[in-house]
Amino acid sequence: MDSLLEILENRVQRPAATVPVLMPVALDQTYDYLVPDGIEVAPGHFVLVPFGAQSRIGIVWDMPRGDAAPVDPKKLKPLTSRLDAPPLPAISLRFAEWVARYTLAPLGMVARRVMGAEPAFEPPKRRVGVRVVEGAPAPSRLSPARARALEIAADGLIRSKSELAQLSGCSTGVIDGLVAAGALVDVAIPPQPFARPRPDASVSSFTDDQARAVESLRGAVEADAYSVTLLDGVTGSGKTEVYFEAAAAALANGRQVLIMLPEIALTSQFLDRFHRRFGVRPVEWHSALTATERGRIWTGVARGEVRCVVGARSALFLPYPELGLIVVDEEHDPGFKQDDRVHYQARDMSVVRGNLGAFPVILASATPSIESHVNALTARYRAVSLPGRFSGVALPEVQAINMKVEPPDPGKWLSPRLVSAMAETLAAGQQSLLFLNRRGYAPLTLCRSCGHRFECPQCTAWLVEHRFKKRLNCHHCGFSLALPEKCPSCAAPGALVACGPGVERVAEEVSERFPEARVALLSSDLIPSLVEMRHMIRAIEGGEVDIIIGTQIVAKGHNFPGLALVGVVDGDLGLAHGADPRAAERTFQLLHQVTGRAGRTSFVGRGFVQTHLPEHPVMQAIVAGDREAFLNHEVRTRQKGMLPPYGRLAAIVVSARDKALAERTARMVLQHAPRSETISVLGPAEAPISIVRGRHRWRLLVKAPRESDLQAYLRAWAADIPKLKGDIRITLDIDPYSFL
Repeated sequence: MDSLLEILENRVQRPAATVPVLMPVALDQTYDYLVPDGIEVAPGHFVLVPFGAQSRIGIVWDMPRGDAAPVDPKKLKPLTSRLDAPPLPAISLRFAEWVARYTLAPLGMVARRVMGAEPAFEPPKRRVGVRVVEGAPAPSRLSPARARALEIAADGLIRSKSELAQLSGCSTGVIDGLVAAGALVDVAIPPQPFARPRPDASVSSFTDDQARAVESLRGAVEADAYSVTLLDGVTGSGKTEVYFEAAAAALANGRQVLIMLPEIALTSQFLDRFHRRFGVRPVEWHSALTATERGRIWTGVARGEVRCVVGARSALFLPYPELGLIVVDEEHDPGFKQDDRVHYQARDMSVVRGNLGAFPVILASATPSIESHVNALTARYRAVSLPGRFSGVALPEVQAINMKVEPPDPGKWLSPRLVSAMAETLAAGQQSLLFLNRRGYAPLTLCRSCGHRFECPQCTAWLVEHRFKKRLNCHHCGFSLALPEKCPSCAAPGALVACGPGVERVAEEVSERFPEARVALLSSDLIPSLVEMRHMIRAIEGGEVDIIIGTQIVAKGHNFPGLALVGVVDGDLGLAHGADPRAAERTFQLLHQVTGRAGRTSFVGRGFVQTHLPEHPVMQAIVAGDREAFLNHEVRTRQKGMLPPYGRLAAIVVSARDKALAERTARMVLQHAPRSETISVLGPAEAPISIVRGRHRWRLLVKAPRESDLQAYLRAWAADIPKLKGDIRITLDIDPYSFL
């Protein structure tokens, strides 16, 4: 037997184990920590470590990252503990690294996306409820409220005190009194298991086109290999029911499924359809969830208990151990682009995730993005088409109203032809929808006495009047002030006038013209909660509304059976951004989607687009119903300009609170750009919105051929820029969608 001295010597001589730990901060490197005896860790585990003067949660990585100088082992700190949270699967580590390399974001910031639920890393909170005590004598003082509570609790179920009080119509104090009297007892509420979707819960019937699409998508799932399929179907063609069958096949094969939607918080209809097909509601992932719900779902996904997630773009970073299918619905929607901290396009990163995991990805849309359209044309993606509506009803007839020839009445915003069509629709007992992608009452308020205009003090933007709330708001930084009674410049009373229409102003005109109509106004400014929004949408579905007025949220996937007429109040609004190479594409997609809401079930709908540019290719394609003509025109334009997908773009935004400093820094950054025969740098130029939140902004745009290594060029550029001091920020956006 070894002596005690020999044992101690062996312990001293044996090198201590170390592990690289990635911290969720804006750094692109790992830090080595000692692993104390008695703690076992592996890549993907979450650990608590000393980090500076704090204790922070980090992720054990499987290889060191970054080029930091080696640290003397004697100076290394031990990790504090391993957290009782499910570890990340290895593929989550690889995906995070891929996103960081592509977007040039620090890996630590991508890790923050992965760790998107703080309660998942905290000790589970014990939830306490109450249950009836069988055989207990009735309390000596049995009030009507106590009697109701005991009657409800007699079923023996465990309920929280608040739930039982609500069901009984009493306060929680009454429940506490029953506990004190011995009629109820405190018990732990067991965690609710996640309901599992049943692939065979129902059987759907399909048209011939749908059946062929279902067969193709099922084949992609059964192949159990990477592929991308563009499901291209007109509005109302039944794309959702078709890709549900692919999801059913993946679930039946024991795989997890992710369905991404651009506006998950608004899609009550989708959740109902999912329930009818799979027998349960899906697990949702979006910003309206509470922190506790996010933690529970994150843990359920990591443990494989959640089999299907329907979520917004951030759902892509959940720790799926068995992901076997991703569906990106409305894949063209700009809402899939993240423009904060880590700038990524969730549609494209879904394709990457499918490639890394060797499983199929489905992109669905009635108006595919130019990138996806070209990929399908060149056979990089498979293509599946649904050319007709499931109901058999034809697509709506769309007419352009030339506002130069048919202007509205003075002080009004709806042309006589559109008003007449709305009156006919109302008389027929059908619904109308007016679309204007501009929130509030008016985009500009000025004084007709002195000309003063209300501008945001922090941004280069006018304050938008929200008359219902009696506020002037900035939609860029959130600045807000009460609507004044007098001009702050000349003090003239009653001289303030609203210029231009927002949805609130259109609603005011509609109420004047059709006082008997039931009107619903759908705007994120006016409906604060998810519950209220879904209630409103269900009311519209049920025919409780005659005229709907809304912003772009009304164009996203809703099916209103009674909707016969769609009027676009300002069809040119999206075309105003001349410097945006995607302006025409986005305008066409939005107009096509919103007019496609009309007449989806049993009658042919109508659409009217008010425009000052009836000759524009977008307007001509919308009116003619010729999507291919627009796509061909846009593809030729992109090819000629070497724009995506035929070229690559990166935006660099330099900002500072001092305008001169921002400009000097932007010009200095340009001077350090590497010379290249193929890659060009445009700018710097002051951004169209030159001030946001008090910061002056200068933009540079990098253009490169598709085959170039744009990331390597940008890394070399960044390495040559001197270390910046003071109040300077540089933001890099690969594949930008915003050019403001």
